[in-house]
Amino acid sequence: MRIVLFAGIGLAVLALLVLVHRWLWVRLVRDTMRPRAAARRIGTALAFALPLLSLAALTAGRAGAPFWLQQSVAWPGYMWLAVLLYLSLAMLVAEPVRAFLLRREPRTAHAATGRPAPAPAGDRATPVAAATSATRPAPRAPAERNPAEAAGPTGAPGGATRRQFVARAVGGAAALAATATVAQGTYGVLRGPRVKRVQVPLAKLPRAAHGFRIAVVSDIHLGPVLGRAHTTRIVETINRTQPDLIAVVGDLVDGSVHDLGPAAEPLRGLRARHGSYFVTGNHEYFSGAQQWVDHVRELGLTPLENARRPLPYFDLAGVNDVAGETEGHGPDFTAALGDRDPARAAVLMAHQPIVIHDAVRHGVDLQLSGHTHGGQLWPGNYLAELANPTVAGLERYGDTQLYVSRGAGAWGPPVRVGAPSDITVVELASYQA
Repeated sequence: MRIVLFAGIGLAVLALLVLVHRWLWVRLVRDTMRPRAAARRIGTALAFALPLLSLAALTAGRAGAPFWLQQSVAWPGYMWLAVLLYLSLAMLVAEPVRAFLLRREPRTAHAATGRPAPAPAGDRATPVAAATSATRPAPRAPAERNPAEAAGPTGAPGGATRRQFVARAVGGAAALAATATVAQGTYGVLRGPRVKRVQVPLAKLPRAAHGFRIAVVSDIHLGPVLGRAHTTRIVETINRTQPDLIAVVGDLVDGSVHDLGPAAEPLRGLRARHGSYFVTGNHEYFSGAQQWVDHVRELGLTPLENARRPLPYFDLAGVNDVAGETEGHGPDFTAALGDRDPARAAVLMAHQPIVIHDAVRHGVDLQLSGHTHGGQLWPGNYLAELANPTVAGLERYGDTQLYVSRGAGAWGPPVRVGAPSDITVVELASYQA
Protein backbone atom coordinates (compact mmCIF):
# COMPACT_ATOMS: atom_id res chain seq x y z
CA MET A 1 0.00 0.00 0.00
CA ARG A 2 2.84 2.40 0.87
CA ILE A 3 4.55 1.66 -2.45
CA VAL A 4 1.34 2.44 -4.33
CA LEU A 5 0.97 5.71 -2.39
CA PHE A 6 4.55 6.77 -3.14
CA ALA A 7 4.11 5.83 -6.80
CA GLY A 8 0.96 7.92 -7.00
CA ILE A 9 2.67 10.91 -5.39
CA GLY A 10 5.63 10.50 -7.73
CA LEU A 11 3.42 10.46 -10.82
CA ALA A 12 1.52 13.52 -9.60
CA VAL A 13 4.76 15.45 -9.03
CA LEU A 14 6.07 14.36 -12.44
CA ALA A 15 2.87 15.51 -14.13
CA LEU A 16 3.08 18.86 -12.34
CA LEU A 17 6.69 19.34 -13.47
CA VAL A 18 5.72 18.57 -17.06
CA LEU A 19 2.89 21.13 -16.95
CA VAL A 20 5.10 23.80 -15.35
CA HIS A 21 7.86 23.32 -17.93
CA ARG A 22 5.32 23.41 -20.74
CA TRP A 23 3.86 26.67 -19.39
CA LEU A 24 7.30 28.27 -18.99
CA TRP A 25 8.25 27.21 -22.52
CA VAL A 26 5.12 28.88 -23.89
CA ARG A 27 5.71 32.12 -21.98
CA LEU A 28 9.51 32.38 -22.27
CA VAL A 29 10.22 30.72 -25.62
CA ARG A 30 7.20 30.47 -27.89
CA ASP A 31 5.73 33.86 -27.02
CA THR A 32 9.05 35.73 -27.24
CA MET A 33 10.66 34.33 -30.40
CA ARG A 34 9.90 33.82 -34.05
CA PRO A 35 9.14 30.21 -35.06
CA ARG A 36 12.36 29.65 -37.00
CA ALA A 37 14.74 31.60 -34.74
CA ALA A 38 17.86 29.76 -33.55
CA ALA A 39 17.29 31.02 -30.01
CA ARG A 40 13.87 29.37 -30.01
CA ARG A 41 15.41 26.02 -30.91
CA ILE A 42 17.93 26.43 -28.10
CA GLY A 43 15.18 27.34 -25.61
CA THR A 44 13.14 24.32 -26.66
CA ALA A 45 16.15 22.03 -26.21
CA LEU A 46 16.77 23.44 -22.71
CA ALA A 47 13.10 22.89 -21.82
CA PHE A 48 13.74 19.16 -22.32
CA ALA A 49 17.35 18.93 -21.05
CA LEU A 50 17.08 20.84 -17.76
CA PRO A 51 14.31 18.72 -16.17
CA LEU A 52 16.15 15.57 -17.24
CA LEU A 53 19.28 16.85 -15.50
CA SER A 54 17.24 17.57 -12.37
CA LEU A 55 15.79 14.06 -12.44
CA ALA A 56 19.29 12.64 -12.84
CA ALA A 57 20.57 14.69 -9.87
CA LEU A 58 17.74 13.40 -7.67
CA THR A 59 18.15 9.74 -8.60
CA ALA A 60 21.85 9.22 -9.40
CA GLY A 61 22.89 8.53 -5.81
CA ARG A 62 20.01 6.14 -5.10
CA ALA A 63 20.71 4.34 -8.38
CA GLY A 64 24.33 3.70 -7.37
CA ALA A 65 25.89 5.87 -10.09
CA PRO A 66 29.63 6.57 -9.83
CA PHE A 67 30.38 9.53 -7.60
CA TRP A 68 31.96 11.51 -10.45
CA LEU A 69 28.72 11.17 -12.38
CA GLN A 70 26.70 12.27 -9.34
CA GLN A 71 28.89 15.37 -9.09
CA SER A 72 28.55 16.09 -12.83
CA VAL A 73 24.76 16.18 -12.80
CA ALA A 74 24.26 17.57 -9.28
CA TRP A 75 25.22 21.21 -9.84
CA PRO A 76 23.19 21.91 -13.01
CA GLY A 77 20.33 19.62 -12.00
CA TYR A 78 19.85 20.93 -8.48
CA MET A 79 20.45 24.55 -9.42
CA TRP A 80 17.75 24.35 -12.08
CA LEU A 81 15.29 23.15 -9.42
CA ALA A 82 15.94 26.31 -7.41
CA VAL A 83 15.72 28.55 -10.48
CA LEU A 84 12.55 26.73 -11.56
CA LEU A 85 10.88 27.48 -8.23
CA TYR A 86 11.54 31.21 -8.28
CA LEU A 87 11.09 31.57 -12.03
CA SER A 88 7.64 29.98 -11.71
CA LEU A 89 6.73 32.24 -8.80
CA ALA A 90 7.98 35.31 -10.68
CA MET A 91 6.03 34.38 -13.80
CA LEU A 92 2.87 33.85 -11.76
CA VAL A 93 3.26 37.35 -10.35
CA ALA A 94 3.97 38.65 -13.87
CA GLU A 95 0.86 37.14 -15.44
CA PRO A 96 -1.47 40.02 -14.36
CA VAL A 97 1.15 42.52 -15.52
CA ARG A 98 1.36 40.82 -18.90
CA ALA A 99 -2.43 40.79 -19.23
CA PHE A 100 -2.61 44.49 -18.29
CA LEU A 101 0.00 45.49 -20.88
CA LEU A 102 -1.78 43.55 -23.61
CA ARG A 103 -5.31 44.62 -22.75
CA ARG A 104 -5.41 47.24 -25.54
CA GLU A 105 -3.97 45.00 -28.20
CA PRO A 106 -6.25 44.83 -31.29
CA ARG A 107 -8.21 41.60 -31.28
CA THR A 108 -9.30 41.62 -34.90
CA ALA A 109 -8.43 39.02 -37.45
CA HIS A 110 -5.92 41.51 -38.85
CA ALA A 111 -4.01 41.53 -35.54
CA ALA A 112 -4.01 37.75 -35.45
CA THR A 113 -2.62 37.44 -38.98
CA GLY A 114 -0.15 40.29 -38.66
CA ARG A 115 -1.70 42.19 -41.62
CA PRO A 116 -2.23 45.93 -41.07
CA ALA A 117 -5.74 46.90 -40.07
CA PRO A 118 -7.75 48.94 -42.59
CA ALA A 119 -7.65 52.68 -42.18
CA PRO A 120 -10.63 54.38 -40.53
CA ALA A 121 -13.45 55.33 -42.87
CA GLY A 122 -12.60 59.02 -42.75
CA ASP A 123 -9.02 58.34 -43.79
CA ARG A 124 -9.61 55.94 -46.67
CA ALA A 125 -7.74 56.77 -49.86
CA THR A 126 -9.67 58.25 -52.76
CA PRO A 127 -9.65 56.47 -56.12
CA VAL A 128 -7.09 59.01 -57.31
CA ALA A 129 -4.86 58.31 -54.31
CA ALA A 130 -5.24 54.61 -54.86
CA ALA A 131 -4.24 54.96 -58.46
CA THR A 132 -1.28 57.08 -57.45
CA SER A 133 -0.16 54.46 -54.91
CA ALA A 134 -0.01 51.88 -57.67
CA THR A 135 2.70 53.95 -59.35
CA ARG A 136 4.78 54.57 -56.18
CA PRO A 137 8.49 53.79 -56.46
CA ALA A 138 9.88 50.55 -55.04
CA PRO A 139 10.64 50.55 -51.28
CA ARG A 140 14.01 51.84 -50.22
CA ALA A 141 16.74 49.43 -49.09
CA PRO A 142 16.74 48.66 -45.35
CA ALA A 143 19.79 50.82 -44.83
CA GLU A 144 17.94 53.84 -46.22
CA ARG A 145 14.83 53.44 -44.05
CA ASN A 146 13.97 55.73 -41.21
CA PRO A 147 14.53 54.08 -37.77
CA ALA A 148 10.86 54.53 -37.02
CA GLU A 149 10.03 52.48 -40.09
CA ALA A 150 12.22 49.58 -38.85
CA ALA A 151 9.80 48.91 -36.03
CA GLY A 152 7.22 46.18 -36.29
CA PRO A 153 3.60 46.71 -37.22
CA THR A 154 2.72 47.84 -33.70
CA GLY A 155 5.81 49.95 -33.11
CA ALA A 156 7.87 47.38 -31.12
CA PRO A 157 11.61 47.54 -31.84
CA GLY A 158 13.48 45.00 -33.92
CA GLY A 159 10.49 43.99 -36.00
CA ALA A 160 8.85 42.19 -33.04
CA THR A 161 5.12 42.30 -32.61
CA ARG A 162 3.71 44.09 -29.62
CA ARG A 163 2.85 40.75 -28.02
CA GLN A 164 6.43 39.52 -28.45
CA PHE A 165 7.86 42.74 -27.06
CA VAL A 166 5.70 42.53 -23.92
CA ALA A 167 6.51 38.82 -23.49
CA ARG A 168 10.24 39.56 -23.71
CA ALA A 169 10.08 42.42 -21.22
CA VAL A 170 7.99 40.51 -18.68
CA GLY A 171 9.88 37.24 -19.10
CA GLY A 172 13.25 38.98 -18.90
CA ALA A 173 12.29 40.74 -15.67
CA ALA A 174 11.05 37.46 -14.15
CA ALA A 175 14.21 35.61 -15.18
CA LEU A 176 16.40 38.37 -13.74
CA ALA A 177 14.53 38.31 -10.42
CA ALA A 178 14.73 34.50 -10.17
CA THR A 179 18.43 34.41 -11.06
CA ALA A 180 19.30 37.14 -8.56
CA THR A 181 17.36 35.37 -5.79
CA VAL A 182 19.08 32.04 -6.44
CA ALA A 183 22.51 33.66 -6.75
CA GLN A 184 22.15 35.38 -3.39
CA GLY A 185 20.88 32.17 -1.77
CA THR A 186 23.81 30.21 -3.21
CA TYR A 187 26.31 32.73 -1.92
CA GLY A 188 24.82 32.37 1.57
CA VAL A 189 25.40 28.61 1.56
CA LEU A 190 28.90 28.67 0.04
CA ARG A 191 29.97 31.47 2.39
CA GLY A 192 29.27 29.16 5.32
CA PRO A 193 26.91 29.29 8.31
CA ARG A 194 26.79 32.23 10.68
CA VAL A 195 26.95 31.83 14.46
CA LYS A 196 23.71 32.30 16.35
CA ARG A 197 23.65 32.55 20.16
CA VAL A 198 20.72 31.52 22.34
CA GLN A 199 20.50 31.46 26.14
CA VAL A 200 18.36 28.67 27.60
CA PRO A 201 17.60 28.65 31.35
CA LEU A 202 17.19 25.21 32.92
CA ALA A 203 15.58 24.85 36.35
CA LYS A 204 17.68 21.82 37.36
CA LEU A 205 21.00 23.18 36.18
CA PRO A 206 23.45 23.83 39.06
CA ARG A 207 25.04 27.20 39.50
CA ALA A 208 28.46 25.83 38.55
CA ALA A 209 27.15 25.06 35.05
CA HIS A 210 25.83 28.57 34.41
CA GLY A 211 27.15 29.71 31.04
CA PHE A 212 27.90 26.17 29.75
CA ARG A 213 28.14 26.46 25.93
CA ILE A 214 26.89 23.80 23.51
CA ALA A 215 27.68 24.30 19.83
CA VAL A 216 24.73 22.80 17.94
CA VAL A 217 25.26 21.92 14.27
CA SER A 218 22.85 19.96 12.09
CA ASP A 219 22.15 19.14 8.46
CA ILE A 220 25.66 19.59 7.11
CA HIS A 221 24.70 17.42 4.10
CA LEU A 222 28.07 16.49 2.67
CA GLY A 223 27.48 15.09 -0.79
CA PRO A 224 28.16 15.60 -4.50
CA VAL A 225 27.72 19.38 -4.12
CA LEU A 226 29.03 20.31 -0.65
CA GLY A 227 32.37 18.72 0.14
CA ARG A 228 35.58 19.09 2.13
CA ALA A 229 35.77 22.89 1.89
CA HIS A 230 32.26 23.09 3.35
CA THR A 231 33.28 20.87 6.28
CA THR A 232 36.42 22.93 6.89
CA ARG A 233 34.42 26.17 7.10
CA ILE A 234 32.03 24.59 9.60
CA VAL A 235 34.80 23.18 11.81
CA GLU A 236 36.66 26.50 11.87
CA THR A 237 33.47 28.38 12.73
CA ILE A 238 32.63 25.99 15.59
CA ASN A 239 36.13 26.07 17.05
CA ARG A 240 36.15 29.87 17.06
CA THR A 241 33.20 29.83 19.47
CA GLN A 242 35.29 27.81 21.97
CA PRO A 243 32.36 25.61 23.05
CA ASP A 244 32.29 23.34 26.08
CA LEU A 245 30.53 20.64 24.08
CA ILE A 246 29.67 20.04 20.41
CA ALA A 247 26.38 18.39 19.37
CA VAL A 248 26.08 17.16 15.76
CA VAL A 249 22.38 16.39 15.47
CA GLY A 250 22.10 14.38 12.27
CA ASP A 251 22.05 14.58 8.47
CA LEU A 252 25.80 14.82 8.24
CA VAL A 253 26.00 13.13 4.81
CA ASP A 254 24.28 12.16 1.60
CA GLY A 255 26.41 9.27 0.42
CA SER A 256 28.76 6.49 1.44
CA VAL A 257 31.95 6.60 3.50
CA HIS A 258 33.80 5.48 0.38
CA ASP A 259 32.71 8.58 -1.54
CA LEU A 260 32.51 11.13 1.27
CA GLY A 261 35.14 10.00 3.76
CA PRO A 262 37.65 12.63 2.56
CA ALA A 263 34.97 15.34 2.78
CA ALA A 264 34.26 14.41 6.41
CA GLU A 265 37.92 14.26 7.41
CA PRO A 266 38.11 17.87 8.77
CA LEU A 267 35.68 16.83 11.54
CA ARG A 268 38.74 15.34 13.19
CA GLY A 269 39.71 18.91 14.07
CA LEU A 270 36.66 19.67 16.25
CA ARG A 271 37.69 20.85 19.71
CA ALA A 272 35.52 21.09 22.85
CA ARG A 273 36.31 20.66 26.55
CA HIS A 274 33.68 17.96 27.08
CA GLY A 275 33.92 16.37 23.63
CA SER A 276 31.87 16.10 20.42
CA TYR A 277 28.75 13.94 20.08
CA PHE A 278 26.72 12.68 17.14
CA VAL A 279 23.26 11.24 16.50
CA THR A 280 21.88 9.91 13.24
CA GLY A 281 19.47 11.77 10.97
CA ASN A 282 17.16 10.38 8.34
CA HIS A 283 19.74 10.89 5.58
CA GLU A 284 22.23 8.68 7.39
CA TYR A 285 19.74 5.83 6.92
CA PHE A 286 19.61 6.63 3.20
CA SER A 287 23.42 6.43 3.12
CA GLY A 288 24.25 3.47 5.36
CA ALA A 289 23.92 4.59 8.97
CA GLN A 290 26.14 1.99 10.62
CA GLN A 291 29.14 2.75 8.42
CA TRP A 292 28.85 6.42 9.34
CA VAL A 293 28.42 5.70 13.05
CA ASP A 294 31.65 3.72 12.92
CA HIS A 295 33.42 6.36 10.85
CA VAL A 296 32.55 9.38 12.99
CA ARG A 297 33.87 7.42 15.98
CA GLU A 298 37.18 7.14 14.12
CA LEU A 299 37.08 10.91 13.57
CA GLY A 300 36.85 11.53 17.31
CA LEU A 301 33.10 12.04 17.74
CA THR A 302 31.07 9.97 20.22
CA PRO A 303 27.90 8.47 18.69
CA LEU A 304 24.93 8.34 21.04
CA GLU A 305 22.81 5.45 19.76
CA ASN A 306 19.85 5.48 22.16
CA ALA A 307 22.38 6.13 24.89
CA ARG A 308 23.17 8.56 27.70
CA ARG A 309 26.42 10.11 28.84
CA PRO A 310 26.52 11.57 32.40
CA LEU A 311 28.44 14.85 32.37
CA PRO A 312 29.58 16.82 35.44
CA TYR A 313 26.48 19.06 35.49
CA PHE A 314 23.77 17.30 33.50
CA ASP A 315 22.97 14.17 31.52
CA LEU A 316 23.48 14.22 27.75
CA ALA A 317 21.37 11.68 25.86
CA GLY A 318 20.86 10.86 22.19
CA VAL A 319 18.32 8.83 20.24
CA ASN A 320 18.44 7.36 16.74
CA ASP A 321 16.37 9.02 14.06
CA VAL A 322 12.85 7.78 13.41
CA ALA A 323 13.94 6.75 9.89
CA GLY A 324 15.88 3.95 11.56
CA GLU A 325 12.62 2.20 12.45
CA THR A 326 12.58 0.61 8.99
CA GLU A 327 15.86 -1.12 9.90
CA GLY A 328 14.91 -1.94 13.47
CA HIS A 329 17.12 0.85 14.84
CA GLY A 330 14.62 3.58 15.64
CA PRO A 331 14.59 5.83 18.71
CA ASP A 332 14.44 4.11 22.09
CA PHE A 333 13.74 6.67 24.81
CA THR A 334 13.71 4.09 27.58
CA ALA A 335 17.22 2.95 26.70
CA ALA A 336 18.46 6.53 26.43
CA LEU A 337 16.71 8.05 29.45
CA GLY A 338 15.67 5.20 31.74
CA ASP A 339 17.35 4.65 35.12
CA ARG A 340 18.63 8.20 35.29
CA ASP A 341 18.46 10.53 38.27
CA PRO A 342 15.42 12.78 37.61
CA ALA A 343 16.94 15.47 39.84
CA ARG A 344 19.63 16.09 37.21
CA ALA A 345 18.97 18.17 34.11
CA ALA A 346 18.72 16.18 30.89
CA VAL A 347 19.69 17.45 27.43
CA LEU A 348 18.56 15.28 24.51
CA MET A 349 20.00 15.17 20.99
CA ALA A 350 17.32 14.08 18.49
CA HIS A 351 17.42 14.90 14.80
CA GLN A 352 13.71 15.45 14.16
CA PRO A 353 11.59 17.83 16.26
CA ILE A 354 8.58 15.50 16.01
CA VAL A 355 9.85 13.37 18.90
CA ILE A 356 9.40 16.26 21.33
CA HIS A 357 6.31 14.67 22.88
CA ASP A 358 8.33 11.55 23.77
CA ALA A 359 10.95 13.83 25.27
CA VAL A 360 8.30 15.54 27.40
CA ARG A 361 7.03 12.19 28.69
CA HIS A 362 10.57 11.20 29.71
CA GLY A 363 11.29 14.40 31.62
CA VAL A 364 13.82 15.94 29.21
CA ASP A 365 14.69 19.55 30.02
CA LEU A 366 16.06 20.55 26.61
CA GLN A 367 15.88 18.84 23.21
CA LEU A 368 18.32 19.84 20.45
CA SER A 369 17.14 19.13 16.88
CA GLY A 370 17.52 20.08 13.22
CA HIS A 371 15.99 18.44 10.14
CA THR A 372 13.70 21.29 9.02
CA HIS A 373 16.36 23.56 7.43
CA GLY A 374 13.97 26.33 8.47
CA GLY A 375 12.21 25.59 5.19
CA GLN A 376 15.45 26.26 3.22
CA LEU A 377 13.67 27.76 0.20
CA TRP A 378 10.84 30.19 0.85
CA PRO A 379 7.91 29.46 0.84
CA GLY A 380 9.05 25.99 1.96
CA ASN A 381 8.81 27.13 5.58
CA TYR A 382 5.02 26.90 5.32
CA LEU A 383 5.27 23.26 4.23
CA ALA A 384 7.78 22.56 7.02
CA GLU A 385 5.28 23.95 9.55
CA LEU A 386 2.77 21.29 8.49
CA ALA A 387 5.16 18.45 9.32
CA ASN A 388 7.05 19.78 12.36
CA PRO A 389 5.98 21.21 15.73
CA THR A 390 8.74 23.84 15.52
CA VAL A 391 10.48 24.87 12.30
CA ALA A 392 13.28 26.96 13.82
CA GLY A 393 14.23 28.55 17.12
CA LEU A 394 13.33 27.92 20.75
CA GLU A 395 9.90 26.88 22.00
CA ARG A 396 8.53 25.36 25.20
CA TYR A 397 6.41 22.21 25.44
CA GLY A 398 5.32 21.75 29.03
CA ASP A 399 8.46 21.55 31.15
CA THR A 400 10.59 20.73 28.10
CA GLN A 401 12.23 23.27 25.81
CA LEU A 402 12.93 22.48 22.16
CA TYR A 403 15.59 24.22 20.11
CA VAL A 404 15.60 23.60 16.33
CA SER A 405 18.57 24.70 14.24
CA ARG A 406 18.13 25.71 10.59
CA GLY A 407 21.20 23.65 9.78
CA ALA A 408 24.65 24.41 8.43
CA GLY A 409 24.25 23.09 4.89
CA ALA A 410 21.56 22.46 2.29
CA TRP A 411 19.91 19.45 0.72
CA GLY A 412 19.50 19.39 -3.05
CA PRO A 413 20.14 22.88 -4.40
CA PRO A 414 22.96 24.58 -2.46
CA VAL A 415 20.61 27.51 -2.02
CA ARG A 416 18.81 29.08 0.95
CA VAL A 417 16.21 31.80 0.67
CA GLY A 418 14.59 33.21 3.80
CA ALA A 419 16.25 30.57 6.00
CA PRO A 420 19.96 31.36 6.46
CA SER A 421 22.21 28.55 7.64
CA ASP A 422 23.49 28.65 11.20
CA ILE A 423 25.59 27.09 13.89
CA THR A 424 23.97 27.82 17.23
CA VAL A 425 25.80 28.28 20.49
CA VAL A 426 23.27 27.32 23.16
CA GLU A 427 24.32 28.85 26.47
CA LEU A 428 22.76 27.08 29.44
CA ALA A 429 21.68 29.30 32.33
CA SER A 430 21.03 28.32 35.92
CA TYR A 431 18.16 29.81 37.89
CA GLN A 432 20.49 29.72 40.90
CA ALA A 433 23.06 32.07 39.32
